[in-house]
Amino acid sequence: MTPLRPPGTSSRSSGESEDGGGEPVDGPSLALRRRGMSPGADLIAACVELRAASRRWLALSLLVLVLAGLFALAVVVGRMPPFDRFVTDPVFFKRCLVAHVNLALVAWFYSIAAALFFLLPARRRAGWLARHSVHVAGTGIAMQLFGAGIPGAAPLLSNYIPTVDHWIFQAGQLLFGAGVLASFADARLLPGGTRIVVVPLPKGVESGLRATLLALLLASFTLAITWLRAPSGLAPDVFADLLVWGVGHVLQLACTLAMLSLWLWLLESVIGEAPVSEAASRWLFLALLLPWFCAPLFALAGTSSAGYQVGFTELMRWCIAPVVTIFLILSLGAVVRAWKSGTLSAASLADARLSAVLVSGALTVLGFALGASIRGQSTMVPAHYHASVGAITVSFMAASYLLLPLLGLRLPGAWLVRTRSWQPLVYGAGMLVFAAGFALAGAHGMGRKIYGAEQAARGTAETLGLGMMGVGGFAAIAGGIMFLAVAGGAWIHRVRVGPASEALAASRRLEYGAEGPG
Repeated sequence: MTPLRPPGTSSRSSGESEDGGGEPVDGPSLALRRRGMSPGADLIAACVELRAASRRWLALSLLVLVLAGLFALAVVVGRMPPFDRFVTDPVFFKRCLVAHVNLALVAWFYSIAAALFFLLPARRRAGWLARHSVHVAGTGIAMQLFGAGIPGAAPLLSNYIPTVDHWIFQAGQLLFGAGVLASFADARLLPGGTRIVVVPLPKGVESGLRATLLALLLASFTLAITWLRAPSGLAPDVFADLLVWGVGHVLQLACTLAMLSLWLWLLESVIGEAPVSEAASRWLFLALLLPWFCAPLFALAGTSSAGYQVGFTELMRWCIAPVVTIFLILSLGAVVRAWKSGTLSAASLADARLSAVLVSGALTVLGFALGASIRGQSTMVPAHYHASVGAITVSFMAASYLLLPLLGLRLPGAWLVRTRSWQPLVYGAGMLVFAAGFALAGAHGMGRKIYGAEQAARGTAETLGLGMMGVGGFAAIAGGIMFLAVAGGAWIHRVRVGPASEALAASRRLEYGAEGPG
């Protein structure tokens, strides 16, 4: 059977040049043959379906990020002096906070993660449930937006996943989660066997994404057990906080696994070699994931038990930072070696892939430091998790830039390419200042989860900290707008091609700097 080839390439083997001189041709047949596959109609259809599903999840992630940014703007303005003095209804901003967190910390993270899941090698064509998972999740998002605006629905500011005390909003949260779980409801979770190669991902990245899938399954089991074991008769805010305490920690693990996977992918695409070996990355992902299999046992002990209250905190304290630190050291070592060898130069810092990893690493270290400084319920707590969330977000944004050409989306002009180069730095600097401002205010006693007229009289340090928070917040929002401009511009100018070309583009190696996929 004649192997599939990009339009205009020779009928020679993928390892030969047009003149027979032996220069390798980077075509789809090379990626397919490396996986021991022969292309055919089923392969074409499977590649098209998986890439289309990934593209739909990417579109949903962009939509929820726009909505999250609008709610974030309202929250930031509501806390900035002197605007906070004009806010007389703190419940309004608490609802904005609930919507923002659910969109930015849940919907955005797991929508882009689902888009990545569809790039994993597959055994067969995606099933009906997986193909329509994005519609389930989108319905859940719509229900949350509707539920947040229902008069009389009280916001419940529980840790990790806040909610609104109304069944429509909460059903929307569950429906979105069900959509994410349905996105990998097939054999992509398991390695081995004959594969359909959607994109030739590095092996370490495949291991990390599968570990992320396992963490999400673990989170769903933990949530189900917690709900079954939760006592009745609790106040809504207490029940909500206890319900998501455990699953929130496990979801943090899932986001961390995804972030580390993307560090590997981003760096390898820049320096041309794996920053961490395949074997080392597999063992590190296993070491990060394995301790968390006791999470359902903590939930089984009941939400009032010491194991449930303290166990998840100890897991987060001792079972995330060590492995992440090892990844960070190995990644920085790879960057230093590439710099010394001449692979990287000062001009490489303008590459969004490299700058995103550096910014993500800096925010991760800051998040660790602020987490160790938490004493009580001050704004040091949101300072810690905003640094951590910023680290994950900037890596996801840069991963989106890798996805764009693979999914038939191209940047139409040089100004968007320049915007892409600066975007991680602008967003990362904003999040650094934002977290530092929150930390300064928290170090001087500013309480968390208070807004507008609820904020007590402040000293100079608290006012300065909140001012820094506002400036950093606006910079981060500007970085978010830059990201949406790049991704939105690529989406508007996306390439519409036939099924064969879709499959060919899917199996090509990454061309990050190309104007388009073909």
